[in-house]
Amino acid sequence: MSVALHVLVHLAERPGEPATSEHLAECVRTNPVVVRRTLAGLRQAGLVASAAGHRGGWTLARDAASITLRDVYTALGERLLFAIDFSGGNPDCRVQRAVSGTLDDFLLDAEALLAARLSRITIADVAAQARSAACGTDTGG
Repeated sequence: MSVALHVLVHLAERPGEPATSEHLAECVRTNPVVVRRTLAGLRQAGLVASAAGHRGGWTLARDAASITLRDVYTALGERLLFAIDFSGGNPDCRVQRAVSGTLDDFLLDAEALLAARLSRITIADVAAQARSAACGTDTGG
């Protein structure tokens, strides 16, 4: 999620100007393969577009103000909270089933709250916050 948001904000700051996965990887300080893998999922969800060739690269497919953090969360298809297996060691144990059920219900409630909050924040909001942040050690990433 962090890589995806970082890349999307960089793209939002240069609307219509394609960025290569190599450039974005430098900004995020990761491998271009990680960026390409992340962007592929975002492209499939319609959040980014890519063009091949000399002037090719990645751009936002929608306006940054219309892309919510929930859109990104959903596109990535990953759980942000408690990526823990609550099933325990013995699925035949009634106590284990009760514990797992209780924790699963808790997790569903927590993820619903997270999704609601993520729906209220857009990539444009994060980009605006990045622009307004006063950071003397900012290296452009």
